[in-house]
Amino acid sequence: MEGSDSAGKSHEHEVRVRSSDGQYRWQLDRGVLLQDEDGNIIKWYGVVTDIEDGKRAEEALHESEKRFRLIVDGIAGMVAINTAEGQIEFVNSQVLEYFGKSLEDLRGWSTSDAVHPDDLANAVAAWMRSVETGDPYDVDHRLRRFDGAYRWFHARGLPLRDVEGRIVRWYNLLTDIEERKRWEEKLRGSEKYLSEAQQLTHTGSWAWRLVDRKIVHLSEECHRIYGFDPVEGAPTWEEFLERIHPEDRFKWKSVAERAIVEKVDCGQEFRILLPSGKVKWIRTVGQPVLSNTGDLEGFVGSSTDITELKSAEQEREKLRQLEADLAHTNRVNTLGEMTASLAHEIKQPIAAAITSANSCLEWLAHEPPNLDRARAAAARIDKYGNRAAEIIDRIRSLYRKSPPQRELVDVKGIIQEILTLLEGEAKRSSIATRTELAADLPEIMADRVQLQQVFMNLMLNGIEAMTDSGGELTVKSELQDGHIEFSISDTGVGLPMEKMEQIFSAFFTTKLQGGGMGLAISRSIVESHGGRLWATANDGRGATFHFTLPSGVTELTPSVFSAGPDASRMI
Repeated sequence: MEGSDSAGKSHEHEVRVRSSDGQYRWQLDRGVLLQDEDGNIIKWYGVVTDIEDGKRAEEALHESEKRFRLIVDGIAGMVAINTAEGQIEFVNSQVLEYFGKSLEDLRGWSTSDAVHPDDLANAVAAWMRSVETGDPYDVDHRLRRFDGAYRWFHARGLPLRDVEGRIVRWYNLLTDIEERKRWEEKLRGSEKYLSEAQQLTHTGSWAWRLVDRKIVHLSEECHRIYGFDPVEGAPTWEEFLERIHPEDRFKWKSVAERAIVEKVDCGQEFRILLPSGKVKWIRTVGQPVLSNTGDLEGFVGSSTDITELKSAEQEREKLRQLEADLAHTNRVNTLGEMTASLAHEIKQPIAAAITSANSCLEWLAHEPPNLDRARAAAARIDKYGNRAAEIIDRIRSLYRKSPPQRELVDVKGIIQEILTLLEGEAKRSSIATRTELAADLPEIMADRVQLQQVFMNLMLNGIEAMTDSGGELTVKSELQDGHIEFSISDTGVGLPMEKMEQIFSAFFTTKLQGGGMGLAISRSIVESHGGRLWATANDGRGATFHFTLPSGVTELTPSVFSAGPDASRMI
């Protein structure tokens, strides 16, 4: 190879040489020259080494690194390899893109430089625990992006140790959990709202498993309702049963067992007895949880503390009873004021019956007896006796103390009954009574005694307004827009305009004697029947009281002074 290098320099290069079988193989060609003292080339020494296997191994390594890079870059997260001291050696493309740096820029940079200041202490502590224990570390923290924005990442690091146990590298994977964190925050907010809603409504949630009869969930509010400590976890089945009031325990078990056997919803109200001796009322509802095969797995449901509601019901019942007693007393007092008039009304038919009886006896004593006249006299006795009985029955119905009872009533009949009862009172004060009732007045669903009370209160008020002057009492009715409007007019002293509404207030009265409850009770009765009551001044003398009632069959609603039959079932 003498003189083969014009530059007179040694060389080394890789070439492919075709072998005798026609295949090319990689060889390493090295040439070293030998020179004399004057620098003349004396000889060349050359060595040719077959490096085919090394080349193949190098290509395989390059291919492996290429595949590794593809795999690492395809990971849904940032991958980094750090030295034992934490300096970056390798990162995938996601790291470069997130931080906006090249690998060279990152080599002298620590990831901790980008950790949010509020999260740094926690991240360092997790890493130090891993250093001490050799276990992988897991920690959530925020990292600053190239544009200054922070995002949440879950960082997991695995230390690589040598045979002597020293850490030589860190392999790290950072997964973006920003969306998860946002949902967690929303969930915490929802849980907070749910907890606040449960506290406001005194309602707690629960879940119960059938196989071992274990309470697997009991909300914080449910713990509070039943008097259990949330720190101690959900109570056992036996502990829960002990909370149920002894008098309600058997019924509670019966309802629960039926729901289990039939796999149906369950609900009931019962009492619990707390260790302090306090008693609470609970309303609970449960829904069965079934497996894919239809087997019962357990129940989920809610429990509501209805102690205050139960107390309110009891107080409402007491108030309803007091109101009923007050209304009854008002009727009794009103009838007491009418005693003289009623006595006259009763005496009149009785006296007529006695006269007819004497006539009957006289006609029978004739020779021969005049049977036709005797029968006529006997018929009058029956008529007058029945009339006296009807008057007494009307009085008894007003005196009667009974719960409200809805029925179809003939309002015309009620008006005539009250006018009959007040007839003597009106005549003594020189008051004429007149009616203008619609011919097609229908029957309505109402409480008969309560409507009698309304008409009697309003008519008696009109009569009393004309006691010293005499006058005329007019009762009218007309159908309009699905309602019947009644009006009771008098020609008395009238009402002051400034007190048109005040007269309906309880204990307000313009009379020298009276409790001031009649109009208040009347208005409440009318409103409980779905109508309204008001007063107007007449153009001339006197005043008119108007009230409306629905002409159809309507539900009776509870009122201040009079509660309908449905009121006892309202909560």
